[in-house]
Amino acid sequence: MASIVTLTPNPAVDLSTSVDRIVPMLKLRCTTQRRDPGGGGINVARVVKRFGGDVEAILPAGGATGDLLRRLINAEGVPNRIVSVEAETREDFSVTELSTGSQYRFVLPGQPLQEPEWHACLDALAATTPTPRLVVGSGSLPPGVPSDFYARAAAIAAKLGARFFLDTSGPALAAAIEHGVTLIKPSLNEMRQLIGTKLADRPECIAAARRLIASGRVEVVVLSLAHLGAVMITNDQVLRAPAIPIDAKSSVGAGDSFLGAMVFSIAKGDGIVDAFRLGAAAGAAALIHEGTELCSAADARRLSAKVQIEPL
Repeated sequence: MASIVTLTPNPAVDLSTSVDRIVPMLKLRCTTQRRDPGGGGINVARVVKRFGGDVEAILPAGGATGDLLRRLINAEGVPNRIVSVEAETREDFSVTELSTGSQYRFVLPGQPLQEPEWHACLDALAATTPTPRLVVGSGSLPPGVPSDFYARAAAIAAKLGARFFLDTSGPALAAAIEHGVTLIKPSLNEMRQLIGTKLADRPECIAAARRLIASGRVEVVVLSLAHLGAVMITNDQVLRAPAIPIDAKSSVGAGDSFLGAMVFSIAKGDGIVDAFRLGAAAGAAALIHEGTELCSAADARRLSAKVQIEPL
């Protein structure tokens, strides 16, 4: 069995396309189309697989879109355990306006999961043998799933003896932290939401992260700053990785690429600073691709030499 298991309660099929110009009311002729398996944990698993890591994805899927999602995941060779559900799996889509280079992203809500269905996802995680080293929960929660879903997943990971990494937001993030997790990866806005203020600046968010770590609820906080790069806070250091200057084409999957590379690096025994460097490089590597494409391992390794790590 895999040393890394990902859990994605709200997966999607990601569709990307492009048009010359976006205008209201007119019929817009798209130039291309691409479909990829999507959802935070699925993307993390895809990235780990591209680096050669040992990974398995757990997810619910239903309907015709769910069948397509299954085929797309299998086509990439990502081992998986899929819980069949009644609800149709959602689609997300992004449109690039060629005349300006702007990208528009549309995230559709997931259909409700029934209680036995989301319980079955947690049961699948609990049944994982042998014990994985890392469990990664990532993505939003669909309707019908309680806000403590990831907290329950963290408890299962602890019982398995695995570290639990989490990339989500809002009440789901707050509930999981109360249980205790190894690593979280919020954006600046998600960190503001977590600490309860819209006006907190970067130093205040870093101070809040350090308080979380001091309380024992979190070991590592990776704070995503979008075009400004990222900051990693641990018990004894605060490090910043400024963004690499690149020609960004699409932001889809950059955060998942970042986390996937970090997870892979940590699972194979690298130090946290080296994992942070590879994660920053992978996030940048995702930006250079069109549409919903994630990073490639080759691009991430190439860009890692350009990542500067500096103490704050």
